[in-house]
This record gives sequence, structure tokens and C-alpha cells, in this order.
Amino acid sequence: MTTSMPPVSPFGPDPDPALFALAPKVVLHDHLDGGLRPQTVLELAEQVGYTKLPASDGPSLATWFRASADSGSLVRYLETFEHTVGVMQTAGALERVALECAEDLANDGVVYAEVRFAPEQHLEAGLTLDEVVEAVLKGFAEGEALSASAGRPITVRCLVTAMRHAARSREIAELAVRFRDRGVVGFDIAGAEAGYPPTRHLDAFEYMRAHNAPFTIHAGEAFGLPSIHEAISFCGTDRLGHGVRVIDDISLPEDADFTAHDFHGAKLGEIANYVRDKRIPLELCPSSNVQTGAVASIAEHPFNVLARLRFRVTVNTDNRLMSDTSMSKEFAVLAGQFGYGWADFERFTVNAMKSAFIHFDERLAMIDEIIKPGYAVLIG
Repeated sequence: MTTSMPPVSPFGPDPDPALFALAPKVVLHDHLDGGLRPQTVLELAEQVGYTKLPASDGPSLATWFRASADSGSLVRYLETFEHTVGVMQTAGALERVALECAEDLANDGVVYAEVRFAPEQHLEAGLTLDEVVEAVLKGFAEGEALSASAGRPITVRCLVTAMRHAARSREIAELAVRFRDRGVVGFDIAGAEAGYPPTRHLDAFEYMRAHNAPFTIHAGEAFGLPSIHEAISFCGTDRLGHGVRVIDDISLPEDADFTAHDFHGAKLGEIANYVRDKRIPLELCPSSNVQTGAVASIAEHPFNVLARLRFRVTVNTDNRLMSDTSMSKEFAVLAGQFGYGWADFERFTVNAMKSAFIHFDERLAMIDEIIKPGYAVLIG
């Protein structure tokens, strides 16, 4: 695979993320415990007596999270969550973090968000699973209200996640169904992929299907094609969390590079064809994928290959604190590397909205009344 100078973006070779702040955006893969404000982590730690933080001021703590996440290892990347989860053990803390999450996303121009978290990780102070979810949903509703009053309306919905190394996935799936008319729209499994295949949780996925409830699976990030195959063929996932290693089932011409505009001659294997043919959404997280070692660099990220081959690609943040990112920053990175313009970002945003776990009429209204009019102004 050769590399070449990237195409020049209409926003310039190194776009300012502020250029993208006004664009209506949709995020489907954003972790609640990966998006805290550094100052909030400090204040909550003081309130609950958490003494393990590696820094004592906001800027230093932010730097520590980013540096620690830049290990190139998914396992080490996940270790940073010990500190955020550690301060999210009370209803008040969960409510505050959820409220601020909604505000921060809205301030970045996000109009619809599905934010995920693992309720089973927030029980150390005696909360029940239901109380954990209730606190988070209350925070999201408060954040929505505050953002709307500030002229930045946002809709925030929740995905409840089961940890793939644990044995509570069926219980968490039942939790998702129990709260699905109150703000929870789906189910997910997350955590280290190696050694913990999604097929360990078939009971949970069968429960979701039996109740006509959607789910996504973290797959194809660290473990490659086998995890994607299991997620789609055995588990029946509706979306792929990351799914970036589907590129391993695509053969490109020898003289192609990842920044090309046309990948004529690309040959797709059975898994890649299935993912594309069935329009299975890919929850791609460019900056995070580099940090965890799923890809070597943004220049070598297969986002552009998959987008040009018309997979249903979506842009996501994954963990805003650990990656020091936002949706606007992710747009800027992609624009600078692959030369995208407003029409491209409109397509990626519509892809995401089509793939959301809310009802069809709600998705259509968001696309027709908010997303397309918003991009029409930007495109001119």
C-alpha cells in the first residue's frame, strides 16, 4: 500500500475544528464515562473521597488522560476508566455527569446523541441497576432542557452496556428493555475483545431480539474479522461498534492509497460484502482507533476507503476525555486528511441518523427538519 499527499480539503490542509461547530451532527458511539470534564472529575473525587487521581488540577488531569490513552493498546486504554468510573458511584454524580455530557455535545453542534455506559460498574456505593439508569436519564433530560433554553436543542438517548468479561449481560439486556420507553434505546457489550467473544453473550442478544429491541456490539476494533463475523452472523447485531477491521476483508489495487477518491478494482470478501449489502452501520471513531492501535495513524485509517466504497460509515467520538476530542475535531481531522467537504459530512450525518435506534418517523423528522436544512445553509 502506497501513501501520497492527502487531497486538499475545501477547509484547508489543517482545518480549525471551530469551522464545524455549527454543522448539525449525530453521534452514535460516545461513552458517558469517557467524556467527563476534567474539573468535574476533580470535584466529584473530593466529594466522594476518591484519592487515586494522578493529578490535582484540571489541565494536568486532562493531559494525563490523553497521554495514558495514547498507548496503542486497547487494554491499557481501558485502564484509564478506573478513575472516571471511580467518581461516578452516586446518583448525584451520575446525574451531573449526564447533564454535562448533554450540554457539551449540544455546545458542539450535536443534535442527536446515543450515549452508552455500563450500569453494572456504578454499584459500589449501594445503588441498584435501576437507580443508576434513572439518575443518568434524569441528567440527560436536564441537560436537554438547559441546552434547549440556550438555543442549542439536542436529543439524547441512552444505550446500556454489559461488560464482555463479566456475566451480567442477560440482566443488562433486561434492564434495557425495562427502560426502553423512558430514554434507553438499545443494548451494547464492551470491554477488551481478545478472549471475550460476543458469542459468550448469546442469551442477552436472544433476549433483545425476542423483545424486538435493537443492539450494537463492540467488534472489529482490536480482534479483527473473527469478532465481526461472530457479531453479525451468530449474534445478529444491528450495528458494529467500531468495525474498523472489516478492511481486512477488502483487497485494494496495489497502487491504491487510503486517501484516494476512487477505489475501482477493490475486491470485497464475504464478510465485507455482507456488511455493505445489509447496510450494517459502522460506528467508526477515528482518533480513538489510532489510540487503541486498531489502526496505525489517521492517514492509514480505512474510513475513507469504506466511505468511498459506500459502506454505511458514521463519525463518532468514542471517549471525548481520553481522546481530547469532539465531533467537530473528528470532522476536522477527516476533512484535513481525506479532503472532505460539507456534502460528505452531510452524508455521514444522515448515515448516522438513519442508523439511530429511535423510531423511523423520529429519524426522518430529524433528517428532514434539522440535518438537511442545516447543511443546506452551509453548502449554500
